[in-house]
Amino acid sequence: MNKEMNMQEDEIVTFDMLLNNAKKYIAEENIGIIEKSYEFASKIHSGTKRLSGEDYISHPLNVAYILTKIHSDYEALSAALLHEVLKTGNTSYSVLESEFGTDIATLVREVDKINRLSLSADSLYQINYYKKILVGLCEDVRVIIIKLADRLHNMRTLWAIPKEKQKEKAKETLEILAPIAHRLGIHYIKSELEDLSLRYYKPDVYFDIVTKLNNTKKERDSVIIEMKSKISEMLNEHNIAHEIKGRSKSIYSIYNKMQNGKKFEEIYDILALRVYVNTESECYLTLGLIHSKYKPLSNRFKDYIAMPKENMYQSLHTTIFGVGGELYEIQIRTYEMDKIAEYGIASHWSYKEHIDGSSAIKNVMEQKLQMFRNIIESSKDEALTDEDFVNTVKKEALDNNIYVYTPKGDVIELPIGSTPIDFAYKVHTNIGDKMVGAIVNDNIVSLDYKLKEGDIVKINVNKNSKGPSKEWINIVNTSQARNRIKSFYTKIDKTENIKHGEELLLKELRKANIPFKEFNEKVNDILDELGEENINDLYLCIGNGKYTPIYIVNLLSKEEKSKEEIILNKLNNANIVEDLKNDVIVGGLDEIKVTLANCCKPVKGDDVIGYITKGNGVVVHRTNCHNISDIDERIVPTSWNMNSNNKYKTSIMIKTAKKDNMLVNIISKASSSNVTIQSINVINNLDYLTYDLLVLVENVDKLNSFLNDLYQMPEVIEVERVIK
Repeated sequence: MNKEMNMQEDEIVTFDMLLNNAKKYIAEENIGIIEKSYEFASKIHSGTKRLSGEDYISHPLNVAYILTKIHSDYEALSAALLHEVLKTGNTSYSVLESEFGTDIATLVREVDKINRLSLSADSLYQINYYKKILVGLCEDVRVIIIKLADRLHNMRTLWAIPKEKQKEKAKETLEILAPIAHRLGIHYIKSELEDLSLRYYKPDVYFDIVTKLNNTKKERDSVIIEMKSKISEMLNEHNIAHEIKGRSKSIYSIYNKMQNGKKFEEIYDILALRVYVNTESECYLTLGLIHSKYKPLSNRFKDYIAMPKENMYQSLHTTIFGVGGELYEIQIRTYEMDKIAEYGIASHWSYKEHIDGSSAIKNVMEQKLQMFRNIIESSKDEALTDEDFVNTVKKEALDNNIYVYTPKGDVIELPIGSTPIDFAYKVHTNIGDKMVGAIVNDNIVSLDYKLKEGDIVKINVNKNSKGPSKEWINIVNTSQARNRIKSFYTKIDKTENIKHGEELLLKELRKANIPFKEFNEKVNDILDELGEENINDLYLCIGNGKYTPIYIVNLLSKEEKSKEEIILNKLNNANIVEDLKNDVIVGGLDEIKVTLANCCKPVKGDDVIGYITKGNGVVVHRTNCHNISDIDERIVPTSWNMNSNNKYKTSIMIKTAKKDNMLVNIISKASSSNVTIQSINVINNLDYLTYDLLVLVENVDKLNSFLNDLYQMPEVIEVERVIK
């Protein structure tokens, strides 16, 4: 498709335009980090061109500019400007973290992770794409909002890539990203993504609708102007300050209605107006005035002010017989409602920077994101197949849902096919657990009844109910309900196993003639040795068969160990590497044996700390090693002798797709990074491979460079250093 055929002329965005927008709402002290981000990205991308022929920096600049339209915070704008720098391989996460801080660096890394995968026929790529999208949503919604802006600009320049790639990107956008924009209520991005996707995915359909709209444009414009004038006169007579705009129906929404059997001529809201007023009461007054003069179409009135949608959308909708007997869809809202309608959750996403109302805003965001967390939890708990997981995401998060109501009029959004049980758990876990029946539209219904759009649902509860039936798991349609029912029975099973384990242990103590008092005196040492948190955890392990009661009794008969000795058994590993006292400087101690801990395998440049052992000198751990985190005594400061030239052992885990020559590629990356691989253990999982590497490396900078090189490989899913 030629550039000339683009729907609209691309706006040439400059950094000054970006700054001007940002300065309207971002504090002056944070503007500097945006400028620094632009300078950094410009240097990284210098000399590189996009397929469209533009300088590469134009893309991140446009992405950040899009985000200023929805008042994204300075960290998100900086991350948007930097979101392609890791892709080049000319910088690393550690550099970004050092230059811009952890928050911005993490945003860049997470966006980069999503961009490295695309939706394809390969099930592993597909499931990981969906998971990265959902994880991004759950951990920091800004990751996905940056991704949406990134995709919007890419769609605006989609003409520059081959046609087969155009269709692939358009399909991915329609199936995943546009629905997510809808779920988050960001109409500003969602609508354009849909229209652009339809243009490239089904160009014949798209241009057919465009042609029909153009053929009727003159006529539509004429009656719209007259209708605007009539409504404006009415509102002026009643001293209601207002603004009226003709509203263009998106091409994709027209396409959807035609797919549902409507003819182009039957789509009423092609003739559409939007009325803006200052207050909620003026919204209703405006509605009354319009209905007093123009007959409304029955069953076409929606009050989303009194009953907002779950994506926070508020507005009054009505369809009237207006000028010339034509049907007009009228939307009436305040300016604040319009901001939320256009930008959705993004209009409130900087809640952390606000004091007033911050908790309420955060709660709204948390509620919106809970649906995505439920799906992730479900995938873990149920060991879903790739296909089942993808289908769950599409059904619960991305497909069109239904809106039903509580008896008080609160709106509840549910996937199509949901039951009263799903409804109950969506309202509150306790209501689901105590549910004994349901009434829909004043009629008693079975618990497997499929709810319909507009249903009013009342849940009957009994506080004496023993809880949900296990059979409900086969009835419910949402991950949230399914997880809550499973959680209920997990707690019951846990309680029963704790009780059973205690009974088994007491019985074994009596057989061995060991008083419970003696056991109780030594129980903390046993818990330390076994790595259990408390006595209930020990009982649970006995009850579910992890430990036999006789094994616990035998521990009591061993020679008593001090707490210190138990800790030493955990820390002093026989496989600790050779003495490296010349490589590590131990504060206040000379001529002492120094060894590196095998559990975390520190390398030169890591933040480290020393632990004074009995008989093994000082054992040096990374400061983030969980084996040293709870120890306060016998800790000494340690640092590296940066003049040493030794290599150090450390462990790496790499998770990859099942692709040919992966091992060869990993070894090649190691060789080019001057990293020596001592051993490799390959674990063949169902959908991926795991490589456990023991490597020799000079320092942490070279190690991080190697890890970054691995991460750049498109087949690599995850890379991390291992702490045992």
